[in-house]
Amino acid sequence: MKFNFSISLQNRLALTYALFISLALLILILVINHFTRTMFNSLVKENIAARSHEIVRVMGEQYRPGRRYFDIAAVEAMGDLFAQEGYIVTLEDEQGNLVWDARSRDMPRAANVPRRVPNRMDDRFGADDQMKKERFPLNDGNNRVGTISIETFGSLFYSETESAFLRSLNRLLFLAGFVLTVVSICISILLSRTIAKPILKAGEAARRIAQSRKPSNSGQPAPARPVIRVDENYHTRELAELSHSINSLAEEIEKGETRQKQLTSDISHELRTPLACLQGTLEAMIDGVYATDREHLESCHEEIMRLSRLVEDLNVLTGLEWNNIALNKTEFDLGVLLDNTAEQWRTAAAEKGIDINVELMEAPVFADYDRLKQVFINLLSNAVKYTDRGNITVTLKPLDTPGEGKTGWLITFADTGIGIPEADLPHIFERFYRSDKSRNRSTGGAGIGLSIAAAIITAHGGSITAESNPCGGTVFRIQYRST
Repeated sequence: MKFNFSISLQNRLALTYALFISLALLILILVINHFTRTMFNSLVKENIAARSHEIVRVMGEQYRPGRRYFDIAAVEAMGDLFAQEGYIVTLEDEQGNLVWDARSRDMPRAANVPRRVPNRMDDRFGADDQMKKERFPLNDGNNRVGTISIETFGSLFYSETESAFLRSLNRLLFLAGFVLTVVSICISILLSRTIAKPILKAGEAARRIAQSRKPSNSGQPAPARPVIRVDENYHTRELAELSHSINSLAEEIEKGETRQKQLTSDISHELRTPLACLQGTLEAMIDGVYATDREHLESCHEEIMRLSRLVEDLNVLTGLEWNNIALNKTEFDLGVLLDNTAEQWRTAAAEKGIDINVELMEAPVFADYDRLKQVFINLLSNAVKYTDRGNITVTLKPLDTPGEGKTGWLITFADTGIGIPEADLPHIFERFYRSDKSRNRSTGGAGIGLSIAAAIITAHGGSITAESNPCGGTVFRIQYRST
């Protein structure tokens, strides 16, 4: 059996933050404890050394030089005091004879020190050292009067006060670590919630967008699509960018749906008109209303060709968009191609009182002749269609391309027609896009000619742009570069 275990982003972030902060706190506490213990041990060692020298000084003061002996009563009193502190003292004279030994006296404290101190150090602090003895000379001026031995535990030992201090310090560090760990967990939960919340909102918005776009199987008309947006007011740049991307995606989907509906309407219209003409003409000839003559057959043929051109345009555009069309490149003069194309439209332009002016030059290129001709025919067709008076100017000029090792050409189609509104300019090269003023159904066209033109120019490595003034016509500029 396969188990699919997953954890939410918020919980994962909270767990990660909590583990990271707890680990950092643990390391910090261990470092503080280590340095504190090291510094404290250094201080204890200094205190032990200082106390040992103090014991030597005090014991030396108990020597009576006039009588050449030690005050045993004073030595015993001092030795008992030192034994309470963990120091076992043995005193010898200058000949090495034993004067006083804390172990040999009936001193419970001295007897308990070798057992009590090691046990305490081992149990509480893990120290496994043993009692060690250190000898110091006793001098009266320049004369040596004896030797004192001081026996202590290991390299260092803690007094009861020092042991209590270390225990309190460890408890304080443990309590601080516990409190900081709880605080870190709370902070981790808040941080993870702050970060995960906009991501969850974005995911929920994406889910709602997908859900709202599913087709309805109820047979009822689909309800209006809800407008789905997420808040972009975040101080974290990545979160703000994510929210903005979701909103941009939603807007593009809505625009795409609008264009899809427009596409359906446009294609239906483009197909309905020639089909209706064909149906009416054929039915009239079948019923004997129209004679089966050349005139009516040519009318049917014209509508069929109109349908064929629409289907061909769709196939060309699909191939170009999927990079699935081969360019048949040959060497030819771009100026000659532009001149021949303009000549084909002079008659149609003259019928509307429009002049076509050309400013051309010799421009050898290596490109697909038929595809570029298709582009130029489309641009001139639109110029003639949307211009009622004035002129159309076609120019060809060199394009400076320093350092690129290429020959560039700038091709311009300028007319004095109705122009294109500024709001429509960014979309005119989109498939099936129609501008209300310059691309209405009364003037014909399926709204894919400019899309095909842009795709062909792009396939050649060039670019096409449009500028327009509603009162001054339209200018199309093509930048073409060839090796």
